[in-house]
Amino acid sequence: MPGQGDRPGAMARRDLCLDQAVVLIEDAIQYRSINHRMDARSLWLHRRYYSSTSQWILSFTIFLILALAFVETPSSLTRTSDVRYRPDPWEAPCGLTEGIEALCLLVFVADVSVKSYLIGWAQFRRNPWLLAYLVVLVVSLLDWVVSLSLVCQEPLRVRRLLRPFFLMQNSSMMKKTLKCIRRSLPEMASVGLLLAVHLCLFTVFGMLLFTGEKDAGQDRERLTYFFNLPEALTTLLVLLTTANNPDVMIPVYSRNRAYAIFFIAYTLIGSLFLMNLMTAIIYNQFRGYLMMSLQTSLLRRRLGTRAAYKVLSSVTAEGEAHPERLGVKPEDFLKVLQKVQLDSDHKQAITEKLHSRSGGLLSADEFQKLFDEFDKRVIKEHPPRPQYQSPFLRNTQFVFGHHYFDYLGNLMALGNLVTICVFLVLDAHVLPKDRDDFVLGILNCIFILYYLLEMLLKVFSLGLRGYLSYPSNVFDGLLTIVLLVLEISTLAVYGFPHRGWKPAMLGLLSLWDMTRLVNVLIVFRFLRIIPSMKVCVQVRRVTALLLSQLMSLVASTILDLIKNMRAFGGILVVIYYVFAIIGISLFRGVVVAPRNSSLASDNGSAPCGSFEQLEYWPNNFDDFAAALVTLWDVMIVNNWQVFLDAFRRYAGPWSEVYFVLWWLVSSVIWVNLFLALILENFLHKWDRRSHLQPLTEEREDTSEMTEELPFRDVLEEPTEEELVEKLSRHPHLQLCR
Repeated sequence: MPGQGDRPGAMARRDLCLDQAVVLIEDAIQYRSINHRMDARSLWLHRRYYSSTSQWILSFTIFLILALAFVETPSSLTRTSDVRYRPDPWEAPCGLTEGIEALCLLVFVADVSVKSYLIGWAQFRRNPWLLAYLVVLVVSLLDWVVSLSLVCQEPLRVRRLLRPFFLMQNSSMMKKTLKCIRRSLPEMASVGLLLAVHLCLFTVFGMLLFTGEKDAGQDRERLTYFFNLPEALTTLLVLLTTANNPDVMIPVYSRNRAYAIFFIAYTLIGSLFLMNLMTAIIYNQFRGYLMMSLQTSLLRRRLGTRAAYKVLSSVTAEGEAHPERLGVKPEDFLKVLQKVQLDSDHKQAITEKLHSRSGGLLSADEFQKLFDEFDKRVIKEHPPRPQYQSPFLRNTQFVFGHHYFDYLGNLMALGNLVTICVFLVLDAHVLPKDRDDFVLGILNCIFILYYLLEMLLKVFSLGLRGYLSYPSNVFDGLLTIVLLVLEISTLAVYGFPHRGWKPAMLGLLSLWDMTRLVNVLIVFRFLRIIPSMKVCVQVRRVTALLLSQLMSLVASTILDLIKNMRAFGGILVVIYYVFAIIGISLFRGVVVAPRNSSLASDNGSAPCGSFEQLEYWPNNFDDFAAALVTLWDVMIVNNWQVFLDAFRRYAGPWSEVYFVLWWLVSSVIWVNLFLALILENFLHKWDRRSHLQPLTEEREDTSEMTEELPFRDVLEEPTEEELVEKLSRHPHLQLCR
């Protein structure tokens, strides 16, 4: 036993070990690496850095520096991007955005400094993301100094292209997704090579076929689509996306139906075979590497909890004769748990699980099982319903608190939506100023009164706290109150609906605008049916219709995709941002407004289907917001040949390289990755072992599996030997004994 003089040192070592366990458990919760410094000062800094406040500041800083593109020169602060009507935008004075950017860069400097200190210089040198982080910051600061020295008149800001890196380096899932893409590139390149060969061969065939001088159809085809090699390549590349089908075929097909064989064969091989083969390869590679990445995340969680166990068991073993027989004291674990940054519901669930076991020290297996609660989403118990003495009130409470009352509300919402659609169809050819909104106004009043009555009855049945404990009720209640306020305002300003109800505009909004706003909110309120679709299987028996089960599966898949879309949405933001900045540098100002603002003569002389005839003037790269919309229109590949033709004429033939690269990155790679995520998520849920629970059993559990780590139940648990080997190579972990 330690002497009295050693007691302060022993207490200090004990407190350090408890703090180490706290940090290790927090690392496990967030799937973070545990390879960082473990001394008292570093642990304090580590907890402050990963606190919710610090991470919120970092996330807001990333958002702020990315949003600067909307107000920097060229500014997007105009009502329209149409070159015919766009006024001169407000331009921020030199130094304003640069000052905000300097503050953001200082935050990032502090971020990389703290990270490099916490992991140590040896780990920092082996981390490519942190090294790249440092390089990006240095280049950005140098470019910022150049901007100020040139009084914000520099032709190119390199640092704008580097800003998306700050978003990528802050997300581990985005890094994993990028790694998946990088490792899938060889397989995608093989299919891309086949596509290139396919495109070149049919281009040569097309130029040989459509060079006839006697046949007017062939000559028209040649002059329009196969005039030269670049024109023919562009035509068939666009045909690969079917955007110009059947326009490209019509000139020769109208003369000889045999020419259709050429275009059908090209589309079958290219669009239906090779492009779908690309999708299959991306899905296969993505699924494999995503599982590997998620397996790494699971390993990090298990390493964190196992390291916490080793640290706490060393506290127990200090001074004991047989430390190998010891484990973790429950009281030490509870002290650590109280310090961990974790929501109270999970803390309570872990505490209850700990108290439910028999006494004694916690073994490694028992310690690990306690943290299985991390993989569950705790379902909060709703407050108890009010207790009424009157039998009539109790019966009323039972009726209006039953889930069938929710079905009635959904049916009423559907009826309201149907009435709006009917009147939209009936009044489609009537000008807004000539419409008589008498009947629709009466019906809206009735439905809104029902929504108010429904809300009050639910409050009566569930109690105010019980009503607010359901997110769907909060959603309904807020929209009901807004609808009621709008309806009262409409009646106060324009009076009660009557025949010929077409008063002049009073106040800020006309009667038509008020009616439209009410109808929009009513349609938005209809979204309340989605949670009902998700839980409809849970409230039915095994004999429920298969259609209901399928609807529930689809609804839950959509909701889970939204939860797990941060990494894929972040990748999309990155590629949009980079291509938008490049597009502004290349094509800013190339789309010029026509001389005549009415465009009557210009439209009359422009070829049918051209950029000018279709009035695509708002699609340009004159500011960041316009560039994003233009890139979106091209990604959809509907009429994207119009953009290729227009920018080839305005900026030169090299512009096609930019748009083809954008099509490859966005429509081919990212869209197929998104499709792979949807397929994997849906197929995973379709497996009866993962999504079809016994519906007849009593549901006494207060938790359900969370989707924080997708496909958790198909991942393999790391072995004991693997965990021990990883912990033995930890550069900073020193046990207390």
